[in-house]
Amino acid sequence: MIRRSVGLIPLLLAASASPVFAQSHAGHVPAPGAARPAGQLPAGCVRRGAATADPSRVGTPGAPVCPTGAVPERAPAAADPHAGHDISTTGQTQPAPAMPAGHDMSSMQAGQQPAPTVPADPHAGHDMSTTGQTQPAPAMPAGHDMSSMQAGQQPAPTVPADPHAGHDMSTTGQTQPAPAMPAGHDMSTMQAGQQPAPTVPADPHAGHDMSTMGQTPAGHDMSGMAMPPDVPTSADNPGRPPETPPPPGATSGPAHAADLLFDPAEMAAAREQLRVENGDVRTTAVVMDQLEATFADGEDAYAWDAQGWTGGDINRFWWKSEGEGAFDGEVEEAEIQALYSRAFRPFFDFQTGVRQTWRPEGDRTDLVVGVQGLAPYWFEVDAAAFLSNKGELTARAEAEYDQRITNRWIVQPRAEVVLSAEDIPELRIGSGLSSLQVGVRLRYEFHKEFAPYIGVEWTRSFGDTADFLEADGRSSEDTRLVVGIRAWF
Repeated sequence: MIRRSVGLIPLLLAASASPVFAQSHAGHVPAPGAARPAGQLPAGCVRRGAATADPSRVGTPGAPVCPTGAVPERAPAAADPHAGHDISTTGQTQPAPAMPAGHDMSSMQAGQQPAPTVPADPHAGHDMSTTGQTQPAPAMPAGHDMSSMQAGQQPAPTVPADPHAGHDMSTTGQTQPAPAMPAGHDMSTMQAGQQPAPTVPADPHAGHDMSTMGQTPAGHDMSGMAMPPDVPTSADNPGRPPETPPPPGATSGPAHAADLLFDPAEMAAAREQLRVENGDVRTTAVVMDQLEATFADGEDAYAWDAQGWTGGDINRFWWKSEGEGAFDGEVEEAEIQALYSRAFRPFFDFQTGVRQTWRPEGDRTDLVVGVQGLAPYWFEVDAAAFLSNKGELTARAEAEYDQRITNRWIVQPRAEVVLSAEDIPELRIGSGLSSLQVGVRLRYEFHKEFAPYIGVEWTRSFGDTADFLEADGRSSEDTRLVVGIRAWF
């Protein structure tokens, strides 16, 4: 035992000279009469290799200085600050408390409630390995470094952290408290006492330069773009680009280049045939628009209205014929027209020619000028002026419309008006509006070329024309039932 004690003396002397050893015992007053038994380790030290040994703490601040063959004991685990707390209400919607100005809430999730203020654990991070010493170390606030304290120096009393530390208190005393900020707002750049600006939706066009909208980008060459041809149309625009003349070489050769390789006579015959088949088609048609019997008050009569043409799309020969008479008498009136027709619009033709009229009162030969075609909304129009061989000027206009009820049943309203520039007593025609005829016919098309019909027609004479008819014992107003057929081929 004496030999072992003598062997420890050099070690104790060396340890006493170590500044670390001196610092670890600085300010400690050993208890009188307290002597460590031989072989007992200082508090907080365990034998190397023990289950609680922690060699990594050797030389770290707060770790005890252990003799050779011993190392500091493993530090106890930090206590859970929420141990024993009731968190059953976690997740419930609570109104967000007002945050002091200058707090950064940018890291909070939307709808997340700020954690309630919990006093800091005064023992958090403290080394309790020296517990049992006669002078217990006072509790230090969490995170305090005590390595630089002098021996015997008492730590400063614990003072609660100032919640306003680092805040600008120059505006203290203002009556308006800082308003609560929505979660996720960064208030770190706000000045002390500054009220946050109201939320305004961001302008999606803010910072965009819109002064050049609709303009051609600078530096773009538009000269190579395809432009519309310079041809006259119904919608000719003054801004249409001028037509570029053909190059001189385009007219230097023959009119038809194929004539250089083939017999010119054969090529001419082929071109004529192509023109006939594709651009100069001859058509002929006969349309019997009305072929009917009329029934009035004890007076049965017949009437017809027919027309036809032959020719191409532009130039045609057109003929027309209409008339009426009684079944037990002579023809009351009949006429036939021979006209030259030329298309001046896609749906209208100009017509001129002669008309021959037969009446019991007297015959007439008239010069005819008029138009015929399809007006907008599918109204068929036929209007003409007649100048007789006796200088009498009259006019007549007709209009009819086919209204389909089904694919076979068709209703056709029709109107006709007759005008005269002067009184013609011989023909029982007065000046002005002479007569008006309005009727409607319902037909059924067995085929497009054949359709019987039935209808009613009302006729009224006006002015001097009515006086002439009444003087002859006839009525100026007449209503008739009509039955007939419509055909074309």
